[in-house]
Amino acid sequence: MHGRLHCWTFETHSSNFSLMAAASPSSDTLMSIEDVQDSLNRSRASIYRYANTDPRVLNPPFNLGKLNAEFRQDHKDPLLFHPQEVARFARDVLRIKGVKVNVLNGPQNATEELLTEMLAELRQIRLGLTRGPSVENTPSPGTDDRLACGWLYCEQTA
Repeated sequence: MHGRLHCWTFETHSSNFSLMAAASPSSDTLMSIEDVQDSLNRSRASIYRYANTDPRVLNPPFNLGKLNAEFRQDHKDPLLFHPQEVARFARDVLRIKGVKVNVLNGPQNATEELLTEMLAELRQIRLGLTRGPSVENTPSPGTDDRLACGWLYCEQTA
């Protein structure tokens, strides 16, 4: 399994249970029907009944009483839901009290690790540039100015 694994935890304060769903890495941060089904503890059929879909319209307008899917390009595309939309639906329509969404990111992939390393290196470079010249590179009184920079020395001939 390549990519990033996202987990959503829907916690309710009125009851003592926590609902969790994991998304497939290809969908990035969107939840599939199965994820919504697991997180809301409802049947697949009820999730389809809750979903704002219409066989004649690809992307129906937003409906406060329904679970609104993300925009699709084709009718064959799977229904995907944003975690905040699932939380809104659970809170406002299903009347689950105190719904809180926690998005937990899984382990980094190779690209993310490389980008993190590059960012750390760029921060070190920026820190070095903003500090100005270091003490070891400033000439002390009575020393040859040609050695002042320490890393570059070009002798001019007359």
